[in-house]
Amino acid sequence: MTRLRVQKSDITVVKADATVIFLFEGDKAPKTLDGKLGGRISAILKKKIFVPKKLSVRRVDTLGKLPADSILLVGLGSKDDFSGELLRRASAKAALAARESGAESLALSISGLASKKNPADELAQCAAEGILLSLYKFDEYKKKPEENGGDLRSVVFACGGDREDVGAGVDTAEKLCKGVALARNLGNQPANTATPTYIANAALKECRKVGVKCRILEKKDLERLGMGSFLAVAKGSAEPPKFIVMEYFNGAKREKPIVLVGKGLTFDTGGISIKPSANMEDMKFDMSGGGAVIGAMTAAASLKLRKNIVGLVPCTENMPGGRATKPGDVARSLTGLTVEIINTDAEGRLILADALGYAKRYKPRAVVDMATLTGACMVALGVHASGLMGNDQKLIDAVREAGEKTGERCWQLPLWEDYDDQIKSQVADVKNVGDRYGGAITAAAFLKKFTDYPWAHLDIAGTAYGAKPRTPYMTSGSAGIGVRLLIRFVRDF
Repeated sequence: MTRLRVQKSDITVVKADATVIFLFEGDKAPKTLDGKLGGRISAILKKKIFVPKKLSVRRVDTLGKLPADSILLVGLGSKDDFSGELLRRASAKAALAARESGAESLALSISGLASKKNPADELAQCAAEGILLSLYKFDEYKKKPEENGGDLRSVVFACGGDREDVGAGVDTAEKLCKGVALARNLGNQPANTATPTYIANAALKECRKVGVKCRILEKKDLERLGMGSFLAVAKGSAEPPKFIVMEYFNGAKREKPIVLVGKGLTFDTGGISIKPSANMEDMKFDMSGGGAVIGAMTAAASLKLRKNIVGLVPCTENMPGGRATKPGDVARSLTGLTVEIINTDAEGRLILADALGYAKRYKPRAVVDMATLTGACMVALGVHASGLMGNDQKLIDAVREAGEKTGERCWQLPLWEDYDDQIKSQVADVKNVGDRYGGAITAAAFLKKFTDYPWAHLDIAGTAYGAKPRTPYMTSGSAGIGVRLLIRFVRDF
């Protein structure tokens, strides 16, 4: 794990293998630094050997003239375009470049970038997040881990009078990134390891560490409660279903909680409506929403948020066994609504329906669910934004704003009553799929039937994982999407 330190000193005197210097387009070389290097940085900028465009990086050897072995010039583009997210990405690029060069220590300063619009604590948090998230590795199953440079063991944030603010931002980032790493680790595990039982035990263990109350409802509990919609999905699997309930009450005694719900499908074959074999291995990531909620709950406790929060994660596999639900079967949900199951591959909404029904017992201020729910959302938005819908515009706006601040962007799709016609059933109260078009919206329309409180839904099918990193800090495999967004939303709402 990379160690982050905050040090009150000038960046030019910090001893490190590499020192980061951020530059905007049109900036001159830092006077003291450039002087010690005999004007080398000025010459590089003048000759346009390095142009500080967004996320450009150039390594300059100090030839022993500074305590640092090398300087990493990192471009930020135009000052008008500067944001915390840009710094998050630029810091990630710097960390990756340092690691690839074999550096084990890195120094940087964000003090000169801070302003009223971008205060030092938030910029420090963004920079630290970019560094820690970019350096994540999952090599548990490799006999010989891949070489991609050395391990960046330490990072120093050099600062002046803003040391307290910088320190607070770095501390927040470290606690958040532990939650993201937990979500990524759970997602990257193969499904023969990460069964519902494994996920439940991991939640118990991690919650115990930070003081979150956690209990697991077993199959017999789900039957007693009448969670027929959830159980309909679990019927075909030899693995028992688990319903993870996490409670963190650290807010005002009478304050209604915010409930976070995450889809925990540890593997999705599609059931009887079986998926094509191509890329089915990626269905181990179908529990990404659940992993994010577990990560967010542990991060909330680590940060000691003065909030009341509940996390609910229904966990199961969706398998085509001899007892599996068949297309056309009808299940009775916890809320009493009956569901005609037209397609067993639309299973995420079935387990979420009972989790949303269970959330009612908390009389919540708001409920946000997060799920890798529909390929249709990927068709609509690609891989750079999560779909966002709900029944309360104030809540939707708060979730969207949290996404903008964390770089985990969301885009609102309509959820008009017109879409309800597509999920009307002739034999039950509702059916679990509509027709071919608007699939992400009709999935949300289905979920809406099980809510009677302010509710927002995030479809993260396109953003939760990927074969290639989409940003410098978002690694391939599980992206851990949702942890930082949910924490920002809870803090600000």
